[in-house]
Amino acid sequence: MTALEHRAEDPVRRPVRIPFPVVDEVARHCLQEAEPETVHIEVHLPGALDPSRLREAFTRALHLHPRILMREAPVPWYGRRYTWELTGNPEIEAITFAPSGPDALREARARALAQAPPLTLSPPIRLEVVPGTGEDDGTVLVLTVNHTALDGPACLRILATAAELYGGRDHSPTAPPVRPPETLPRPPDTPSTWAPPARVAPGSPGAAPGNGLLVTELPLPRRPKGAPYTVNDQLMVATALTVARWNREHGARPRPMRITMPVDDRPRDAGMPIGNGTRLVEVPFSPGELTGAGLPALVRRTARRTRALKSLPRPQLGHGAALLTAPVVPVAWRGAVTRALRRAATPWTSTTLLSNIGRVPYPMDFGEGAGRAHAVWFSAPARMPRGLTFTTASTAGRLHLALRWSRALLGEDDGARLRDLFEHCLHATEEAP
Repeated sequence: MTALEHRAEDPVRRPVRIPFPVVDEVARHCLQEAEPETVHIEVHLPGALDPSRLREAFTRALHLHPRILMREAPVPWYGRRYTWELTGNPEIEAITFAPSGPDALREARARALAQAPPLTLSPPIRLEVVPGTGEDDGTVLVLTVNHTALDGPACLRILATAAELYGGRDHSPTAPPVRPPETLPRPPDTPSTWAPPARVAPGSPGAAPGNGLLVTELPLPRRPKGAPYTVNDQLMVATALTVARWNREHGARPRPMRITMPVDDRPRDAGMPIGNGTRLVEVPFSPGELTGAGLPALVRRTARRTRALKSLPRPQLGHGAALLTAPVVPVAWRGAVTRALRRAATPWTSTTLLSNIGRVPYPMDFGEGAGRAHAVWFSAPARMPRGLTFTTASTAGRLHLALRWSRALLGEDDGARLRDLFEHCLHATEEAP
């Protein structure tokens, strides 16, 4: 019996309750029906999957990571905390199989953006299996995550476990780059973060609420061997340049820009903590830096800023959020205060969010028949006032970019224009070897 099989048979002896962490509580306070906080993950496989085997493997994977088998416990009005209750077994069927058809994937994506799995039933995720069409005989797995409970990297770990159980092949994560721990001072050329940042200029929004999505595949940007910056730094600069050019095209006055960047320090192995485990930092840019001149120097400056920000110990949402969620008054009162403060802080919300998963650390190999994933896309919520997020991951030597936007800010043609701008700006960050 393997270690995975042994853990799957461990019984849950009694219900366990876990207080909401800071990230979960703030997200719970600010839920909106018009723009659900979902994370969408899309895994493309070259072959077909057996439904019964996949259902069994995915269910076993949930039991191997019991922290995902949770629901929001009822709380009285005077309760001081929201709590998760571990259920030990799924309460709903978390995996469904979409009917085949030319629009099946488009419709599954739309559901992932518009319909969040409920928090009151365990688990708060949904896996939809979309069969291939006549032009593509492969299979697409669309995983929808309620971001109040979980984040993308944690659910990718669940899916990697399911792939290992289904295909019988080792899914040990690839080793991350070895970087010595360091605490770096704030670079002297870092712009101030006191001024309200730029907003993404409105495009041609439609009448429908919710989020729109565009996914595309790009070549990984080149960089010289031994360069003092990473692909993430190139992506950060490309994101800033894209928004700056978009705003200039739409007549917006140049303003400082801040881009939120999730940082994830968790291990990627089977013991990875499941939940919302990333912390958020904000990378600033001055208007003068985003004119397009001196790009090699800008990439290097950005690398120094991101390294310094990532090295600083900081609560996930900052010290203010930790204080705001202290359980000294009923949680319903804290919710009202949180929503009011969020509305008041709208002018200081960062311009956009870049979530770079990096190289997908698992082979995502479902074995003979289904095969190994050749593309993995993620998309992060794009609720106003940001209204636009960039999410990237790399698989099989290609960069997979998802643009997601609020339909209150942008339309489909706007998404296509932003994709073209991003591709151009990312290419501009490359240096000749």
